[in-house]
Amino acid sequence: MLQQTRVATVMDYYPRFVRRFPDLRSLAGASLQEVLQLWAGLGYYARARLAHACAQLLDGQHGGRFPRTAQALEQLPGIGASTAAAIAAFCFDERVAIFDANVQRVLARQYAVSGDLKRSQVRNMLRLHARDLLPPADQIAPYTQAIMDLGAQICTRTRPRCTQCPVSGPCLARKQGRVAQLPTPSRRALRPVRRTHMLVALAGQAVFLAPRATSGIWGGLLSLPQFSTRKELFRAAEVLGTGPPPQALATRMHGFTHFTLAITPYLLRLPRPRQRIGASPGHWVELKQVRTAAVPAPVRTLLRELGDGQGTRRRPIGVSRARKRAAATSLR
Repeated sequence: MLQQTRVATVMDYYPRFVRRFPDLRSLAGASLQEVLQLWAGLGYYARARLAHACAQLLDGQHGGRFPRTAQALEQLPGIGASTAAAIAAFCFDERVAIFDANVQRVLARQYAVSGDLKRSQVRNMLRLHARDLLPPADQIAPYTQAIMDLGAQICTRTRPRCTQCPVSGPCLARKQGRVAQLPTPSRRALRPVRRTHMLVALAGQAVFLAPRATSGIWGGLLSLPQFSTRKELFRAAEVLGTGPPPQALATRMHGFTHFTLAITPYLLRLPRPRQRIGASPGHWVELKQVRTAAVPAPVRTLLRELGDGQGTRRRPIGVSRARKRAAATSLR
């Protein structure tokens, strides 16, 4: 839950999640939809899908127990190299080096390693230093915790507290006056903008939602029917019967890690629910139920505004303003 998400946000989700799934077997036995529902609003839903898949694999093939080595752990769904190393070090005292962003920063400064951390040559050099620092196996857990905390609380990205650092003496970056320059900042590529159209079909206090494919963004969640073109959306709306065409609402920008999604909603009000929209397998959901359903954050926000009588502004948000808003919004 803490991947790409602040502690303050996770604090609201973690207790509820653990109460419902107190052990691995209870998580493995739950439906994906229930897992996603408890995750709803937290974002990065692939984490929930992978955690569920990991629990099922461990329960079905490993007797409900985690492998004891980082190499084997890394083969499980949703567990990368750094997480595998952390589990192996903390739980099984394996002499393996964790390599998260905080640790990389500590190493880059301690040994004055320049270069973009995304380059394999630079990362391999830091990995060698990380392995050289490893203590005996019986000290690996406290050492791992210490170097993680050092990067998170002392050797921070900005305003590092060098005077309180227990290893400031041999730190080459401090000796060379290069603490602020290391690690070398990576070049930030501009995120491309992808555009999509969503049909908001409302019938009284119900909205039509459809399940998304299990892969891709928002995989497995309920969402508004989505179309690549305006023409496709209007064709689907015609299936619902005659009447005023859908009304275009303000375009909304939603930031993902690698791109920004420009969503143009189209509002269609109907006198009563119809069974389906085109070939969509979706169904009608009461607006009051959307608050607790497994629905993407921007869709939930839009439906909440419509339920409150807001969200009907026609003028699209300006591009520059939208990008500022997307940058200020937590990625989902």
